[in-house]
Amino acid sequence: MSETYVECLVKTESSVAGKLARIVLVMLTVVFGLLTFMGVILAFLVAVAAGVGAYFVYLNTDIEYEYLYVDKQLTVDKIKAKSKRKKIATYEIERMEILAPIHSYHLDNYRKRTGKESDYSIKKEEKPDKRYLMFYNGNQKVILSPSEELVKAIRSVAPRKVFFD
Repeated sequence: MSETYVECLVKTESSVAGKLARIVLVMLTVVFGLLTFMGVILAFLVAVAAGVGAYFVYLNTDIEYEYLYVDKQLTVDKIKAKSKRKKIATYEIERMEILAPIHSYHLDNYRKRTGKESDYSIKKEEKPDKRYLMFYNGNQKVILSPSEELVKAIRSVAPRKVFFD
């Protein structure tokens, strides 16, 4: 039995608010750290709190998703700040209803469905938009940013469910 193995790493776009919060907290850490050297005791506590806040904001704004396709199974992992990895979801290709580009006409019959939506994509619309939408198990909508190789691997298993247009 031949197994297909495809791996794809996608970096999400940080929000403007996340970037701004990171910059402000780092600046506060530096300013209050310098005030600590001038003898202000309370500045040390504020510098430590701002430093810890900057770390957690960085951890939650520097996010990558890894798609791993192995033998009719798609696994999505979330990587925070290139250091912490967490398995988020596993999708069986047999239970997938459709996988098509996010603005494809093939998705017209599925657009009004309600259910859980999961976004594991780059989080922004590019020109041309390379994000894909997958309807899974009747009640779940999954947004992905797969590579062309990953889409071809899934199409080799489910050719009537995967579209490129």
